[in-house]
Amino acid sequence: MHLSKVAASALAALVAGAAVTVALATAAPAGAAAGTGTGYLRTSGNKIVDSTGATVRLTGINWFGMETDNKTFHGLWSSNPWKSQIDLMARLGYNTLRVPYSNDALKPGAAATGINDYVNPDLIGLSPMQILDKVVDYAGTKGMRIILDRHRPTSAGQSPLWYVPATPETTWINDWKALAQHYAGNPTVIGADLHNEPHAQGTNPNATGACWGCGDQARDWRLAAERAGNAVLSVNPNWLIFVEGVSCPSGGEPNIWDGDPSNDEDCGWWGGNLSKAGQFPVRLNVANRLVYSPHEYATSVYHQSWFDDPSYPANMPAIWDKYWGYLYRQNIAPIMLGEFGTTLASNVDKIWLQELMKYMGTGVNGMSFTYWSWNPNSGDTGGIVNDDWTTINQAKQDILQPYLIPPVGGPTSTPSGTPSSTPTVVPPGSCTVAYRQVNSWQGGFQGEVTVKNTGSSPMSAWSATWTYPSGVTLVNGWNAVVTQSGTTWTAKGPDYARTLAPGASVVVGFTANGPAGNPQNAACS
Repeated sequence: MHLSKVAASALAALVAGAAVTVALATAAPAGAAAGTGTGYLRTSGNKIVDSTGATVRLTGINWFGMETDNKTFHGLWSSNPWKSQIDLMARLGYNTLRVPYSNDALKPGAAATGINDYVNPDLIGLSPMQILDKVVDYAGTKGMRIILDRHRPTSAGQSPLWYVPATPETTWINDWKALAQHYAGNPTVIGADLHNEPHAQGTNPNATGACWGCGDQARDWRLAAERAGNAVLSVNPNWLIFVEGVSCPSGGEPNIWDGDPSNDEDCGWWGGNLSKAGQFPVRLNVANRLVYSPHEYATSVYHQSWFDDPSYPANMPAIWDKYWGYLYRQNIAPIMLGEFGTTLASNVDKIWLQELMKYMGTGVNGMSFTYWSWNPNSGDTGGIVNDDWTTINQAKQDILQPYLIPPVGGPTSTPSGTPSSTPTVVPPGSCTVAYRQVNSWQGGFQGEVTVKNTGSSPMSAWSATWTYPSGVTLVNGWNAVVTQSGTTWTAKGPDYARTLAPGASVVVGFTANGPAGNPQNAACS
């Protein structure tokens, strides 16, 4: 049975020192360029559509940490600034960010911990909600959407039911209403994933866990989702309501102990069983707001019996149809697969991920999803980023890439308070280099170099060079292969983007140790 995907929240050591060479080997986004639409989203049959009626497909990622003792995003302890991580998500094609949180992070006086203030000086002293606000605002400039996920009632761990003694149902609902009110009028935040992975507990017939359609007000997750969903919509009718499944419809475990398979209950992943939702649908007071959001995992989480079927993986579409896919195929409601992931440690898991992506479909008409997870410190799946929180697990990204729809749109203005660009340096030839200081702090800074092809022919194997005084050292870079040799810095086109088309430009980002200042002797070719 799937347990928590978050390992103990002990902090990673802060990354110190300066790397001499940083290369990001990432693939260019290959999904259809459709973005995440305009305005608030709603549903139409099994589709999610925007305010104009255009179909939208959410192809996102989970970035966890706000549900743990740290009460904010993990990886803020790394040498990669938080904005740079969101930049990378967007470039890779993740157009939506699912943000797990616990109710502890919303309490007055809650403190965010595990932040490297050397590279994230703009987060110093901020509360968990203030940091979330900054992430929402910046993701919005990328055209990304945000789904809030009540992942845990307390930071101590997940729970079978949506309430525990320390966080009763009234607190759960009131906190959701407060969040809905807080983000009202901000269409970057599109909805509420009401409770993460309701699941069975105890043994039949004395079930005490979350059931679906059993009618018990204290255990029936379908009825609880209606209460919370309608409370949210009473405050913010523009939000989508994401409702996960249970594990066993009765709320107990299957009768595997009695040796009689004929009376075994049909159970699935925590939050992954929506087999009763067709018979007992969630009823909301505002039409066209319901999205079902199951979870699905591979053997790195738990070795389910279907992985041993002689027909595997041909047996999997029927299993997915039974638990949740039928809701989409019968045009009942959209599916947004809220969590799915694997370490890819076995070939069984690689096949599983490939087949699951095929099942969800390609292009804008496919099912929506948010992959688990961005974080490398997810104990049973690992992440899209590696342990440095900068480079990419290319094996996973290669499988997901054809299904990703990069975000399009969002404001392009420079955030207030950031320095404007220095004058463009025009070197000989048909390209230009411009520099902008993005941020600075005691002992370091973040900068961007924009290289533009101003000629009429493609720039093959493009590169740019500039110099900094002795004592300025490279920490990391992105969007190019960035190296330093003495006082000379070089950025070269990465494998996936060696050629720069006429009129095209690329923004090369980097962080550095040492005094901030404008680079000199800029050139490109």
